[in-house]
Amino acid sequence: MSLLVTDVTVGDRPGRAVHVDGGRITWLGAAADAPSAGRVVAGEGALLTPAFVDAHVHATATGLALTGLDLHSSMSAADAVAAVRSAVAGSGSGNGILLGTGWDETGWPEQRGLTRQDLDAVVGDRPAYLARVDVHSATVSTALLDRIPGIADLPGFSPDGRLRLDAHHAARQAAYGAVDGVQRRAAQRATLDAAARLGIGSLHEMAGPEVSSADDLRELLALAAATPGPRVLGYWGELSERGGLDLVRELGLAGAGGDLFCDGALGSHTAALGTPYSDRPETAGHLRFDSASLVEHVRACTLAGVQAGFHCIGDAAVEQVLDAVAVVVEELGAAAVRACRHRLEHLEMVSDRVLERMRAWDVVASVQPAFDAAWGGDSGMYAERLGVERALTCNPFADLADAGVVLALGSDAPVTPLDPWGGVHAAVDHRTPGSGLRPFDAFDAATHAGWYAARAEHPAGPLAPGAPADLALWATTDGLSRVLADRGRPECRLLLVDGVPLG
Repeated sequence: MSLLVTDVTVGDRPGRAVHVDGGRITWLGAAADAPSAGRVVAGEGALLTPAFVDAHVHATATGLALTGLDLHSSMSAADAVAAVRSAVAGSGSGNGILLGTGWDETGWPEQRGLTRQDLDAVVGDRPAYLARVDVHSATVSTALLDRIPGIADLPGFSPDGRLRLDAHHAARQAAYGAVDGVQRRAAQRATLDAAARLGIGSLHEMAGPEVSSADDLRELLALAAATPGPRVLGYWGELSERGGLDLVRELGLAGAGGDLFCDGALGSHTAALGTPYSDRPETAGHLRFDSASLVEHVRACTLAGVQAGFHCIGDAAVEQVLDAVAVVVEELGAAAVRACRHRLEHLEMVSDRVLERMRAWDVVASVQPAFDAAWGGDSGMYAERLGVERALTCNPFADLADAGVVLALGSDAPVTPLDPWGGVHAAVDHRTPGSGLRPFDAFDAATHAGWYAARAEHPAGPLAPGAPADLALWATTDGLSRVLADRGRPECRLLLVDGVPLG
């Protein structure tokens, strides 16, 4: 059935209307000139925009955080332990795995993270996995360690239960592998419902063998396809030499990458740096793959016409990935590489050489402005890990945009919450003066650029006839420029995904 959304403000222009049919925008213009439709939605002057695109999400983990133990607000180790104790008491006599996420020892008065002794004291013989806020390290209980043969021999293992690197990946696989199908589907549904309420029309799901599973991704894609709600574009982060392209072909995924972990995270001291950490000068983090494997992956993806993506936070990891791309450019030509729009996820440390290469090869910067809001500036976690001088160069959104690099905004939920308006405002109000985006550029990076990043954009833009009808109607009569200027967070009154109204 055709649909007309009439008497809306589009951009800063009131009295407009949009006609939708077959999942596409078929007409946009003055409400007085609108064609007829089978259904009419009266906008009453409300703001109509393209729906948001969250370009980096982990749906199941996000849903488990939404419905489970969220430790983001813990102000101390004692607070976190108290929250765990309350969760254990609230779950009755169940002995299933206890999952939590979000703790951050930065600024805690104890000046340390959680240990397994902290957990064992309140969970007893119950397996428990509590991810640090960056999800690149975690503290686990003894009962979970006992379920993972050989974990003590893996890099990143610590007897106190604080795990990093390979030991953490093994623990995360065991923890999420213990989640049953009913709990997993409920978590995925919770994420999709939350996204819809926030005006998010599309999610880029960054799956992979170290963050979820192939079955988890299959179930998420099936759930999204079977029920009205935000669309899910799936990515699978596994090297081609390990069969990573097989699942991409089987499921028709958007790309072979996303969270293909070339390094870790700054908060866990596992992001790979060119020079050591300021607060731990004995380490510069870790590169997880040899360069030949990355070259093979970029080559295989480019030959197949598949988008590759790489988790690379530290400057050493970024350089390693782009060096691999450079080899493939020499072999196959820049045009073949540009056509794939390979992606760098969580790009935070950027040199002039990185800017030049990304612009030349049309590499997309998938970034999370909430990271800067939480940890940037001259006194945040970045400054603690890197020193103030290096910290103030992180997340240079303005430099990327001015260089012609496309930025797509995401949340990396559950690392930071689903919060599209918050992400737009954080991209503008960067904690380093001069590094933020202009307001309309930030909004575009949270909407149209997400389609570009997935190689699915409409050439005339997201509000042109022929574009997918992914639209959000907001509970405000202000124009977009006023909402952006006031740092507004209007509620989503109606979301359309592929022309289907939700809410």
